Amino acid sequence: MILNFFFKHNAYKHIFFDLDRTLWDFEQNMRDALAEIYVNHKLDLAFPNPNTFIDCFNRNNHYLWDKYLKGELTKEVLRYKRFEITLAEYGIESKPLAETIGDEYLTLMPLKTALIPGTRETLDYLANRYKLHVISNGFKEVQLPKLQRSNIDKYFEWVVTSEHSGFHKPDKRAFGYALSKANARKGESIMIGDDLEIDILGAKKFGMDQIYFNPKSNPHQAKVTFEVRELVEIKKIL
Repeated sequence: MILNFFFKHNAYKHIFFDLDRTLWDFEQNMRDALAEIYVNHKLDLAFPNPNTFIDCFNRNNHYLWDKYLKGELTKEVLRYKRFEITLAEYGIESKPLAETIGDEYLTLMPLKTALIPGTRETLDYLANRYKLHVISNGFKEVQLPKLQRSNIDKYFEWVVTSEHSGFHKPDKRAFGYALSKANARKGESIMIGDDLEIDILGAKKFGMDQIYFNPKSNPHQAKVTFEVRELVEIKKIL
């Protein structure tokens, strides 16, 4: 249920953000990077248009990323396999090309700077009141450059990825590691993220309050601490 009233909560000292799709516009930046790859490697010879390539990759990436989070696939395999499968669907059987594109994708993605609407305004407001941190399941070599290129790295004291902690959200140990690094306690911390299962219910099971960022108003039955459709609504809560 969408929160229909807001109040200032003075108990919090630390705010932990998810990055992709919460602050950094993963969908837009992904599409921009893949559109460049489509042109750079003349993929129009196989795919009818860039959107076909992008949508095919997106589907395969979701499938393999889920396996990666479950420990069924290594990072090294994921990096190229998602492209190898995508290319093969349209008749290109080339592991070397998939590996090249896989590396290029991770180089291009952090250069993109599209942010979720309200990101800067919200961070400007929060930074003067709380200590801000990031907990991300993304690869460590791309998450910090994303923040730097988007000029929002200055807001955060700690940026903790699953590779740093050794655990993926929603594992309780991922949250525990991040709080330990930030010298924060559960009762004075709150998690903000867009993924109900990974960010919000993961934090809830760990014992942290949560703000579910649900821009599309996806229906659910979960009991969350707070829920917002727009990032700027967080200013009414914190």
